[in-house]
Amino acid sequence: MTQQEIIVTAVCLLAAYFVGGIPFGYLIGRMRGVDVRTVGSKNIGATNVFRTVGKKWGLLAFTCDFLKGFLPTFAVRHFVDGPSWLPLAVGMMCVAGHMLTPFMRFKGGKGVATAFGMLVALVPALVGFAFLVFAVVFALSHYISLGSCSAAIFLGVAVWFRIPALGSPGWVGDKPLCVLMTLLAAFVVFKHRANIGRLARGTENKIYLFGSSKK
Repeated sequence: MTQQEIIVTAVCLLAAYFVGGIPFGYLIGRMRGVDVRTVGSKNIGATNVFRTVGKKWGLLAFTCDFLKGFLPTFAVRHFVDGPSWLPLAVGMMCVAGHMLTPFMRFKGGKGVATAFGMLVALVPALVGFAFLVFAVVFALSHYISLGSCSAAIFLGVAVWFRIPALGSPGWVGDKPLCVLMTLLAAFVVFKHRANIGRLARGTENKIYLFGSSKK
């Protein structure tokens, strides 16, 4: 890489981290008079906003978190001349920013919506199947955390194979990309460790899109 390419790459990665770090869930909650860090799961992500502030505000938080993963990744993929791994790295920095936001003492959300946006920009067909996995698991269980972890695991495995029917990118020839994707999936599951513990104990909150939330 030339010096100019190194500078451009560094700027893209740093900018992606700070964009990803914008705590939309927290900001939306404060606009409605709720500090989401003190209610529900105490998480600043869209699910907690959905549960504690309201469904439409949760959907707004999800959309904002999605876009902060999608837009930087899409822009770098299509408009920046850099190494093949740069769009994925930028997307992962957006996710890292969301999970470890510099604006909230490096405490953040679980990265699902932001990772979803990044992946739509990179591998839209594969994400469609991952979303189907999420939707089926969520519809059957009413646990967003279980659906999110199932979709993350699916993506972490699928990127290692070239499966045209699933829109798999076939990155098996570029193992660093596969490793990065698998690490991202593992980190998303790790961030759900408290939810996994509640699932095991049977105390995780269920969410009903067309009804009231129940335990």
